[in-house]
Amino acid sequence: TSLIIKQNSISMVSSGGEKHLKGEDPEIGGFIAIMTYFSYLLLIVIGQFRDFCGAIFGLSRYKSKVSRKGYSNLFKSWESFFTRRLYHRLQDCWNRPLSSGPGVYVDVMERVSTDSNCTLKTSGKSTRCLNMGSYNYLGFADDWKETCRNEVQHAADKWPNSLCSSRCDFGNIKIHEELEKSIAAFVGKEAAVVFTMGFATNSTTIPILMGEGSLIISDLLNHTSIVNGARASPSPIRVFRHNDHIHLEEILREAIIKGQPRHHRPWKKILVMVEGIYSMEGGICNLKEIVRVCKKYKAYIYVDEAHSIGALGKTGRGVCEYTGVNPADIDILMGTFTKSFSGMGGYIASTREIIAHIKCHSAGMLFHNALSPVVSQQILTALNVVSGKDQTNIGQQKIERLIENSNYFRKEMLRLGLHVYGDFDSPIIPVLIYLPGKVAAFSRECLKRGLAVVVVGFPATTVILSRARFCVSAGHTKQDLDYAVKVIDEVSNLLLLKYSKNFIGSG
Repeated sequence: TSLIIKQNSISMVSSGGEKHLKGEDPEIGGFIAIMTYFSYLLLIVIGQFRDFCGAIFGLSRYKSKVSRKGYSNLFKSWESFFTRRLYHRLQDCWNRPLSSGPGVYVDVMERVSTDSNCTLKTSGKSTRCLNMGSYNYLGFADDWKETCRNEVQHAADKWPNSLCSSRCDFGNIKIHEELEKSIAAFVGKEAAVVFTMGFATNSTTIPILMGEGSLIISDLLNHTSIVNGARASPSPIRVFRHNDHIHLEEILREAIIKGQPRHHRPWKKILVMVEGIYSMEGGICNLKEIVRVCKKYKAYIYVDEAHSIGALGKTGRGVCEYTGVNPADIDILMGTFTKSFSGMGGYIASTREIIAHIKCHSAGMLFHNALSPVVSQQILTALNVVSGKDQTNIGQQKIERLIENSNYFRKEMLRLGLHVYGDFDSPIIPVLIYLPGKVAAFSRECLKRGLAVVVVGFPATTVILSRARFCVSAGHTKQDLDYAVKVIDEVSNLLLLKYSKNFIGSG
Protein backbone atom coordinates (compact mmCIF):
# COMPACT_ATOMS: atom_id res chain seq x y z
CA THR A 1 0.00 0.00 0.00
CA SER A 2 1.09 3.60 -0.41
CA LEU A 3 0.00 6.83 1.23
CA ILE A 4 0.54 10.36 -0.01
CA ILE A 5 0.96 13.29 2.39
CA LYS A 6 1.49 16.51 0.43
CA GLN A 7 4.54 15.93 -1.77
CA ASN A 8 6.22 13.43 0.54
CA SER A 9 5.44 9.80 -0.20
CA ILE A 10 5.27 7.15 2.47
CA SER A 11 5.52 3.43 1.74
CA MET A 12 4.81 0.36 3.81
CA VAL A 13 7.80 -1.96 4.14
CA SER A 14 7.89 -5.31 5.88
CA SER A 15 10.66 -6.12 8.35
CA GLY A 16 10.78 -9.16 10.57
CA GLY A 17 7.11 -9.93 10.11
CA GLU A 18 6.06 -6.36 10.94
CA LYS A 19 5.17 -3.43 8.74
CA HIS A 20 6.80 -0.05 9.17
CA LEU A 21 6.27 3.29 7.48
CA LYS A 22 9.28 4.38 5.43
CA GLY A 23 9.40 7.89 4.02
CA GLU A 24 11.01 9.10 0.80
CA ASP A 25 13.22 12.14 1.13
CA PRO A 26 11.98 15.22 -0.77
CA GLU A 27 13.91 16.48 -3.76
CA ILE A 28 15.40 19.96 -3.63
CA GLY A 29 14.01 22.29 -6.29
CA GLY A 30 16.22 24.13 -8.76
CA PHE A 31 15.13 27.54 -7.48
CA ILE A 32 16.03 26.68 -3.86
CA ALA A 33 19.42 25.27 -4.91
CA ILE A 34 20.29 28.37 -6.97
CA MET A 35 19.24 30.75 -4.19
CA THR A 36 21.23 28.77 -1.58
CA TYR A 37 24.41 28.81 -3.67
CA PHE A 38 23.86 32.51 -4.41
CA SER A 39 23.50 33.22 -0.67
CA TYR A 40 26.86 31.62 0.09
CA LEU A 41 28.45 33.38 -2.88
CA LEU A 42 27.14 36.72 -1.64
CA LEU A 43 28.47 36.06 1.87
CA ILE A 44 31.90 35.17 0.46
CA VAL A 45 32.04 38.28 -1.76
CA ILE A 46 31.00 40.58 1.11
CA GLY A 47 33.48 38.87 3.44
CA GLN A 48 36.35 39.27 0.97
CA PHE A 49 35.45 42.93 0.45
CA ARG A 50 35.44 43.58 4.20
CA ASP A 51 38.79 41.79 4.57
CA PHE A 52 40.18 43.95 1.76
CA CYS A 53 38.92 47.15 3.38
CA GLY A 54 40.21 46.01 6.76
CA ALA A 55 43.68 45.43 5.32
CA ILE A 56 43.69 48.82 3.61
CA PHE A 57 42.27 50.98 6.39
CA GLY A 58 43.14 48.83 9.45
CA LEU A 59 39.61 49.05 10.87
CA SER A 60 38.68 45.36 10.95
CA ARG A 61 37.76 43.74 14.28
CA TYR A 62 39.68 40.73 12.98
CA LYS A 63 42.92 42.60 12.51
CA SER A 64 45.70 40.05 12.97
CA LYS A 65 47.98 40.38 15.94
CA VAL A 66 51.66 40.78 15.17
CA SER A 67 53.41 37.44 15.27
CA ARG A 68 56.43 36.77 17.37
CA LYS A 69 59.60 37.44 15.45
CA GLY A 70 60.51 34.45 13.34
CA TYR A 71 57.07 32.81 13.71
CA SER A 72 54.33 32.65 11.13
CA ASN A 73 50.70 33.15 12.10
CA LEU A 74 48.97 29.99 13.24
CA PHE A 75 45.88 30.99 11.24
CA LYS A 76 46.21 32.65 7.88
CA SER A 77 43.49 35.00 6.69
CA TRP A 78 41.93 32.57 4.20
CA GLU A 79 42.19 29.59 6.56
CA SER A 80 39.98 31.38 9.09
CA PHE A 81 37.74 33.08 6.53
CA PHE A 82 34.78 30.70 7.01
CA THR A 83 34.87 31.19 10.78
CA ARG A 84 35.20 34.96 10.62
CA ARG A 85 32.89 35.91 7.80
CA LEU A 86 30.28 33.14 7.72
CA TYR A 87 30.11 31.28 11.03
CA HIS A 88 30.33 34.36 13.27
CA ARG A 89 27.22 35.79 11.62
CA LEU A 90 25.27 32.82 12.94
CA GLN A 91 27.27 31.67 15.95
CA ASP A 92 24.65 32.74 18.49
CA CYS A 93 22.56 29.85 17.12
CA TRP A 94 25.06 27.28 18.41
CA ASN A 95 26.74 26.45 21.70
CA ARG A 96 23.92 28.02 23.68
CA PRO A 97 24.65 27.56 27.41
CA LEU A 98 21.98 26.04 29.65
CA SER A 99 21.38 26.66 33.33
CA SER A 100 19.29 23.50 33.77
CA GLY A 101 19.32 19.80 32.96
CA PRO A 102 18.51 18.60 29.41
CA GLY A 103 14.91 17.61 30.16
CA VAL A 104 11.75 18.36 28.20
CA TYR A 105 12.10 22.00 29.34
CA VAL A 106 15.44 23.80 29.57
CA ASP A 107 16.64 27.22 30.71
CA VAL A 108 18.61 28.78 27.84
CA MET A 109 20.97 31.53 29.00
CA GLU A 110 20.79 34.79 27.10
CA ARG A 111 23.94 35.99 25.34
CA VAL A 112 24.77 39.44 24.03
CA SER A 113 27.47 40.79 21.74
CA THR A 114 29.02 44.26 21.49
CA ASP A 115 31.22 43.46 18.46
CA SER A 116 28.76 42.24 15.79
CA ASN A 117 28.66 38.62 16.99
CA CYS A 118 32.44 38.21 17.05
CA THR A 119 32.26 37.36 20.76
CA LEU A 120 29.30 36.52 22.99
CA LYS A 121 28.81 37.04 26.72
CA THR A 122 26.03 35.85 29.00
CA SER A 123 23.75 38.56 30.35
CA GLY A 124 22.63 36.71 33.48
CA LYS A 125 19.11 36.21 32.10
CA SER A 126 17.62 32.95 30.84
CA THR A 127 14.58 31.81 28.86
CA ARG A 128 12.47 28.78 29.74
CA CYS A 129 12.11 26.76 26.53
CA LEU A 130 10.58 23.54 25.30
CA ASN A 131 13.53 21.32 24.38
CA MET A 132 13.36 19.76 20.90
CA GLY A 133 17.08 19.21 20.46
CA SER A 134 18.55 16.92 23.15
CA TYR A 135 19.14 13.18 22.75
CA ASN A 136 16.86 12.49 25.70
CA TYR A 137 15.08 9.73 23.77
CA LEU A 138 13.68 7.69 26.66
CA GLY A 139 13.17 10.66 28.97
CA PHE A 140 15.53 9.62 31.76
CA ALA A 141 16.62 13.26 32.10
CA ASP A 142 13.05 14.06 33.23
CA ASP A 143 12.23 11.21 35.64
CA TRP A 144 15.77 10.48 36.81
CA LYS A 145 14.87 11.07 40.46
CA GLU A 146 12.21 8.35 40.28
CA THR A 147 13.97 5.84 38.02
CA CYS A 148 17.72 6.10 38.65
CA ARG A 149 18.64 8.37 41.54
CA ASN A 150 18.79 5.89 44.44
CA GLU A 151 21.19 3.45 42.78
CA VAL A 152 23.35 6.20 41.24
CA GLN A 153 23.68 8.04 44.56
CA HIS A 154 24.60 4.77 46.25
CA ALA A 155 27.36 4.33 43.63
CA ALA A 156 28.53 7.90 44.28
CA ASP A 157 28.84 7.06 48.00
CA LYS A 158 30.68 3.80 47.28
CA TRP A 159 33.00 4.82 44.42
CA PRO A 160 34.97 7.93 43.44
CA ASN A 161 33.85 10.03 40.48
CA SER A 162 37.06 9.18 38.63
CA LEU A 163 39.31 6.14 38.83
CA CYS A 164 42.36 8.19 37.75
CA SER A 165 43.61 5.38 35.57
CA SER A 166 42.94 3.47 32.38
CA ARG A 167 41.16 0.12 32.46
CA CYS A 168 44.45 -1.61 31.69
CA ASP A 169 46.15 -0.17 34.78
CA PHE A 170 44.13 0.30 37.99
CA GLY A 171 40.87 1.48 36.44
CA ASN A 172 39.07 -1.83 35.98
CA ILE A 173 36.43 -2.48 38.63
CA LYS A 174 33.50 -4.84 39.13
CA ILE A 175 30.81 -2.46 37.87
CA HIS A 176 32.55 -2.17 34.47
CA GLU A 177 32.44 -5.92 34.00
CA GLU A 178 28.85 -6.07 35.19
CA LEU A 179 27.90 -3.39 32.67
CA GLU A 180 29.69 -5.22 29.87
CA LYS A 181 27.89 -8.48 30.64
CA SER A 182 24.54 -6.68 30.78
CA ILE A 183 24.93 -4.82 27.49
CA ALA A 184 26.18 -7.97 25.72
CA ALA A 185 23.13 -9.91 26.91
CA PHE A 186 20.81 -7.03 26.00
CA VAL A 187 21.97 -6.85 22.37
CA GLY A 188 22.39 -10.61 21.98
CA LYS A 189 26.18 -10.97 21.68
CA GLU A 190 28.74 -13.09 23.54
CA ALA A 191 30.75 -10.23 25.06
CA ALA A 192 31.16 -6.47 25.12
CA VAL A 193 33.65 -3.77 26.05
CA VAL A 194 32.74 -0.25 27.22
CA PHE A 195 34.55 2.99 26.39
CA THR A 196 34.55 6.41 28.03
CA MET A 197 33.63 8.30 24.86
CA GLY A 198 31.21 7.40 22.07
CA PHE A 199 33.32 9.07 19.36
CA ALA A 200 36.44 7.24 20.53
CA THR A 201 34.57 3.93 20.49
CA ASN A 202 34.58 4.05 16.70
CA SER A 203 37.74 6.03 16.10
CA THR A 204 39.95 3.78 18.26
CA THR A 205 38.34 0.44 17.41
CA ILE A 206 38.22 0.49 13.62
CA PRO A 207 42.02 0.98 13.14
CA ILE A 208 42.85 -2.13 15.17
CA LEU A 209 40.36 -4.28 13.28
CA MET A 210 41.36 -3.29 9.77
CA GLY A 211 44.96 -3.43 8.57
CA GLU A 212 46.90 -3.59 5.33
CA GLY A 213 45.30 -5.79 2.71
CA SER A 214 41.84 -5.19 4.17
CA LEU A 215 39.02 -3.16 2.61
CA ILE A 216 36.49 -0.89 4.33
CA ILE A 217 33.18 -0.22 2.55
CA SER A 218 31.30 2.62 4.22
CA ASP A 219 27.86 4.16 3.78
CA LEU A 220 28.06 7.63 2.25
CA LEU A 221 26.41 9.27 5.29
CA ASN A 222 28.23 7.47 8.10
CA HIS A 223 29.13 9.53 11.17
CA THR A 224 32.45 11.35 11.29
CA SER A 225 33.67 9.01 14.07
CA ILE A 226 33.42 6.13 11.59
CA VAL A 227 35.06 8.22 8.88
CA ASN A 228 37.96 9.20 11.16
CA GLY A 229 38.37 5.64 12.43
CA ALA A 230 38.48 4.30 8.88
CA ARG A 231 40.99 6.96 7.80
CA ALA A 232 43.20 6.12 10.79
CA SER A 233 43.52 2.53 9.56
CA PRO A 234 45.85 1.59 6.68
CA SER A 235 42.92 0.03 4.80
CA PRO A 236 41.58 1.59 1.60
CA ILE A 237 38.02 2.93 1.83
CA ARG A 238 35.22 2.69 -0.68
CA VAL A 239 31.84 4.34 -0.28
CA PHE A 240 28.41 3.14 -1.37
CA ARG A 241 25.35 5.31 -1.89
CA HIS A 242 23.34 5.88 1.25
CA ASN A 243 21.29 2.84 2.26
CA ASP A 244 21.60 1.41 -1.27
CA HIS A 245 22.16 -2.34 -1.05
CA ILE A 246 22.27 -2.65 -4.85
CA HIS A 247 25.21 -0.25 -5.10
CA LEU A 248 26.84 -2.04 -2.15
CA GLU A 249 26.61 -5.32 -4.03
CA GLU A 250 28.19 -3.75 -7.11
CA ILE A 251 31.14 -2.48 -5.06
CA LEU A 252 31.58 -5.82 -3.29
CA ARG A 253 31.49 -7.73 -6.56
CA GLU A 254 34.03 -5.41 -8.16
CA ALA A 255 36.31 -5.55 -5.10
CA ILE A 256 36.28 -9.35 -5.06
CA ILE A 257 36.87 -9.66 -8.82
CA LYS A 258 39.67 -7.09 -9.06
CA GLY A 259 41.28 -7.71 -5.68
CA GLN A 260 43.86 -5.35 -4.22
CA PRO A 261 45.40 -2.57 -6.32
CA ARG A 262 48.62 -3.21 -8.25
CA HIS A 263 49.07 -6.95 -7.62
CA HIS A 264 45.33 -7.94 -7.58
CA ARG A 265 45.70 -10.40 -4.74
CA PRO A 266 42.46 -11.17 -2.86
CA TRP A 267 41.52 -8.88 0.01
CA LYS A 268 42.36 -10.36 3.40
CA LYS A 269 38.96 -9.21 4.71
CA ILE A 270 36.20 -6.79 3.80
CA LEU A 271 34.21 -4.84 6.40
CA VAL A 272 30.92 -3.09 5.57
CA MET A 273 30.02 -0.24 7.94
CA VAL A 274 26.53 1.20 8.45
CA GLU A 275 24.45 2.95 11.12
CA GLY A 276 21.15 1.93 12.71
CA ILE A 277 19.69 5.45 12.55
CA TYR A 278 21.58 8.11 10.63
CA SER A 279 21.89 11.08 12.96
CA MET A 280 21.65 13.88 10.37
CA GLU A 281 19.06 12.22 8.15
CA GLY A 282 16.74 10.46 10.61
CA GLY A 283 16.69 7.47 8.28
CA ILE A 284 16.71 3.84 9.43
CA CYS A 285 19.21 1.40 7.96
CA ASN A 286 17.97 -1.05 5.35
CA LEU A 287 19.70 -3.68 7.45
CA LYS A 288 18.00 -6.86 6.25
CA GLU A 289 19.05 -6.32 2.63
CA ILE A 290 22.54 -5.15 3.58
CA VAL A 291 23.05 -8.24 5.72
CA ARG A 292 21.82 -10.43 2.86
CA VAL A 293 24.38 -8.88 0.49
CA CYS A 294 27.21 -9.15 3.04
CA LYS A 295 26.49 -12.82 3.72
CA LYS A 296 26.34 -13.54 -0.02
CA TYR A 297 29.86 -12.16 -0.52
CA LYS A 298 31.27 -13.25 2.86
CA ALA A 299 31.92 -9.67 4.02
CA TYR A 300 31.93 -8.72 7.69
CA ILE A 301 29.40 -6.13 8.89
CA TYR A 302 29.80 -3.40 11.52
CA VAL A 303 26.65 -1.59 12.74
CA ASP A 304 26.78 1.68 14.66
CA GLU A 305 23.72 1.85 16.94
CA ALA A 306 24.47 5.18 18.62
CA HIS A 307 20.95 6.47 17.93
CA SER A 308 18.99 3.24 17.49
CA ILE A 309 19.82 1.31 20.67
CA GLY A 310 16.98 1.84 23.13
CA ALA A 311 14.98 3.79 20.53
CA LEU A 312 14.07 1.08 18.00
CA GLY A 313 12.43 -2.31 18.38
CA LYS A 314 9.59 -3.51 20.58
CA THR A 315 11.90 -3.88 23.57
CA GLY A 316 14.44 -1.21 22.60
CA ARG A 317 17.09 -3.65 21.43
CA GLY A 318 17.86 -1.59 18.38
CA VAL A 319 17.85 -1.91 14.64
CA CYS A 320 18.35 -5.69 14.62
CA GLU A 321 15.13 -6.23 16.55
CA TYR A 322 13.34 -3.56 14.50
CA THR A 323 14.27 -5.08 11.13
CA GLY A 324 14.03 -8.73 12.19
CA VAL A 325 17.76 -9.42 11.77
CA ASN A 326 19.41 -11.99 14.02
CA PRO A 327 22.20 -10.27 16.02
CA ALA A 328 24.34 -13.32 15.28
CA ASP A 329 24.42 -12.15 11.65
CA ILE A 330 26.08 -8.87 12.70
CA ASP A 331 29.78 -9.29 13.37
CA ILE A 332 30.28 -6.10 15.39
CA LEU A 333 27.61 -4.02 17.13
CA MET A 334 28.62 -0.58 18.34
CA GLY A 335 26.47 1.77 20.42
CA THR A 336 26.59 4.72 22.79
CA PHE A 337 25.12 5.38 26.22
CA THR A 338 24.61 9.12 25.73
CA LYS A 339 21.20 8.99 24.05
CA SER A 340 18.70 6.47 25.37
CA PHE A 341 20.50 5.78 28.67
CA SER A 342 21.34 9.35 29.76
CA GLY A 343 24.96 8.44 30.43
CA MET A 344 28.19 8.79 28.48
CA GLY A 345 30.59 6.55 26.61
CA GLY A 346 30.01 3.70 24.21
CA TYR A 347 30.37 -0.04 23.72
CA ILE A 348 31.42 -2.69 21.22
CA ALA A 349 29.60 -6.04 21.35
CA SER A 350 30.82 -9.07 19.44
CA THR A 351 32.41 -12.48 19.94
CA ARG A 352 34.66 -13.10 22.92
CA GLU A 353 37.66 -13.38 20.58
CA ILE A 354 37.10 -9.98 18.99
CA ILE A 355 36.38 -8.27 22.33
CA ALA A 356 39.57 -9.73 23.83
CA HIS A 357 41.53 -8.37 20.86
CA ILE A 358 39.99 -4.89 21.30
CA LYS A 359 40.77 -4.83 25.01
CA CYS A 360 44.42 -5.60 24.31
CA HIS A 361 44.99 -3.24 21.39
CA SER A 362 42.52 -0.33 21.35
CA ALA A 363 43.94 3.07 22.34
CA GLY A 364 40.57 3.85 23.91
CA MET A 365 41.20 1.03 26.40
CA LEU A 366 44.95 1.32 26.82
CA PHE A 367 45.33 5.08 27.32
CA HIS A 368 41.96 6.65 28.10
CA ASN A 369 40.76 7.13 31.66
CA ALA A 370 38.26 4.45 32.70
CA LEU A 371 34.53 5.14 32.59
CA SER A 372 33.36 6.76 35.82
CA PRO A 373 31.77 4.24 38.24
CA VAL A 374 28.93 6.69 38.88
CA VAL A 375 28.20 6.98 35.16
CA SER A 376 28.50 3.21 34.82
CA GLN A 377 25.80 2.79 37.46
CA GLN A 378 23.56 5.30 35.68
CA ILE A 379 23.85 3.30 32.46
CA LEU A 380 23.31 -0.01 34.24
CA THR A 381 20.24 1.27 36.09
CA ALA A 382 18.72 2.75 32.90
CA LEU A 383 19.46 -0.50 31.07
CA ASN A 384 17.68 -2.49 33.78
CA VAL A 385 14.66 -0.20 33.46
CA VAL A 386 14.55 -0.57 29.68
CA SER A 387 14.94 -4.37 29.82
CA GLY A 388 12.36 -4.73 32.63
CA LYS A 389 14.82 -6.09 35.18
CA ASP A 390 13.53 -3.51 37.65
CA GLN A 391 10.27 -5.51 37.77
CA THR A 392 8.25 -2.63 36.27
CA ASN A 393 6.89 -1.79 32.83
CA ILE A 394 8.32 1.74 32.89
CA GLY A 395 10.89 0.90 30.22
CA GLN A 396 8.30 -0.58 27.87
CA GLN A 397 6.05 2.44 28.33
CA LYS A 398 8.96 4.75 27.48
CA ILE A 399 9.72 2.85 24.27
CA GLU A 400 6.09 2.87 23.13
CA ARG A 401 5.64 6.55 24.00
CA LEU A 402 8.80 7.49 22.08
CA ILE A 403 7.51 5.82 18.91
CA GLU A 404 4.08 7.42 19.28
CA ASN A 405 5.58 10.87 19.82
CA SER A 406 8.06 10.49 16.96
CA ASN A 407 5.43 9.45 14.44
CA TYR A 408 2.94 12.09 15.57
CA PHE A 409 5.51 14.89 15.27
CA ARG A 410 6.72 13.66 11.87
CA LYS A 411 3.15 13.55 10.52
CA GLU A 412 2.58 17.09 11.75
CA MET A 413 5.73 18.34 10.02
CA LEU A 414 4.56 16.73 6.78
CA ARG A 415 1.09 18.20 7.23
CA LEU A 416 2.61 21.67 7.50
CA GLY A 417 4.18 21.21 4.07
CA LEU A 418 7.81 21.21 5.21
CA HIS A 419 10.59 19.24 3.55
CA VAL A 420 11.16 16.41 6.03
CA TYR A 421 13.93 13.79 5.93
CA GLY A 422 14.03 10.33 7.49
CA ASP A 423 11.68 7.47 8.32
CA PHE A 424 8.74 6.93 10.58
CA ASP A 425 9.59 5.38 13.99
CA SER A 426 12.84 7.37 14.05
CA PRO A 427 13.08 9.95 16.90
CA ILE A 428 15.18 12.22 14.69
CA ILE A 429 13.13 14.47 12.41
CA PRO A 430 15.21 16.79 10.18
CA VAL A 431 13.41 19.67 8.45
CA LEU A 432 15.20 21.26 5.49
CA ILE A 433 15.82 25.01 5.64
CA TYR A 434 18.48 25.34 2.89
CA LEU A 435 19.42 29.05 2.92
CA PRO A 436 22.02 30.10 5.56
CA GLY A 437 20.12 33.28 6.43
CA LYS A 438 16.97 31.27 7.11
CA VAL A 439 18.93 28.84 9.30
CA ALA A 440 19.85 31.64 11.70
CA ALA A 441 16.43 33.27 11.52
CA PHE A 442 14.65 29.97 12.23
CA SER A 443 16.73 29.32 15.34
CA ARG A 444 16.34 32.87 16.67
CA GLU A 445 12.60 33.10 16.00
CA CYS A 446 11.96 29.76 17.69
CA LEU A 447 13.98 30.86 20.72
CA LYS A 448 11.92 34.06 20.96
CA ARG A 449 8.80 31.89 21.17
CA GLY A 450 10.19 29.56 23.83
CA LEU A 451 11.26 26.67 21.60
CA ALA A 452 14.86 25.43 21.77
CA VAL A 453 15.93 23.81 18.50
CA VAL A 454 19.14 22.57 16.90
CA VAL A 455 20.04 23.88 13.45
CA VAL A 456 22.73 22.27 11.34
CA GLY A 457 24.64 23.61 8.35
CA PHE A 458 27.85 23.26 6.38
CA PRO A 459 30.28 21.56 7.05
CA ALA A 460 28.13 19.18 9.13
CA THR A 461 25.88 18.88 6.07
CA THR A 462 26.42 19.57 2.40
CA VAL A 463 26.34 23.25 1.42
CA ILE A 464 22.73 23.31 0.22
CA LEU A 465 21.14 20.94 2.75
CA SER A 466 21.13 23.02 5.95
CA ARG A 467 18.37 21.93 8.30
CA ALA A 468 16.75 21.99 11.70
CA ARG A 469 17.10 18.66 13.48
CA PHE A 470 14.35 17.88 15.97
CA CYS A 471 14.84 15.11 18.52
CA VAL A 472 11.69 13.73 20.09
CA SER A 473 11.60 12.31 23.62
CA ALA A 474 9.37 9.88 25.49
CA GLY A 475 9.14 12.67 28.05
CA HIS A 476 7.23 14.95 25.68
CA THR A 477 3.47 15.14 26.13
CA LYS A 478 1.05 15.70 23.26
CA GLN A 479 0.57 19.25 24.54
CA ASP A 480 4.33 19.82 24.32
CA LEU A 481 4.44 18.58 20.75
CA ASP A 482 1.38 20.58 19.76
CA TYR A 483 3.04 23.73 21.08
CA ALA A 484 6.19 22.93 19.10
CA VAL A 485 4.11 22.39 15.95
CA LYS A 486 2.31 25.70 16.50
CA VAL A 487 5.60 27.60 16.83
CA ILE A 488 7.18 25.85 13.84
CA ASP A 489 4.09 26.56 11.74
CA GLU A 490 4.24 30.25 12.66
CA VAL A 491 7.98 30.56 12.00
CA SER A 492 7.75 28.56 8.76
CA ASN A 493 5.09 30.93 7.44
CA LEU A 494 7.26 33.89 8.43
CA LEU A 495 10.39 32.51 6.72
CA LEU A 496 8.70 30.79 3.75
CA LEU A 497 9.84 27.23 4.52
CA LYS A 498 6.84 25.24 3.26
CA TYR A 499 8.54 24.00 0.10
CA SER A 500 6.20 21.03 -0.31
CA LYS A 501 3.40 23.49 -1.12
CA ASN A 502 5.28 25.58 -3.69
CA PHE A 503 8.83 26.36 -4.78
CA ILE A 504 8.86 29.71 -2.95
CA GLY A 505 7.92 28.08 0.37
CA SER A 506 4.86 30.19 1.12
CA GLY A 507 2.00 28.59 3.05
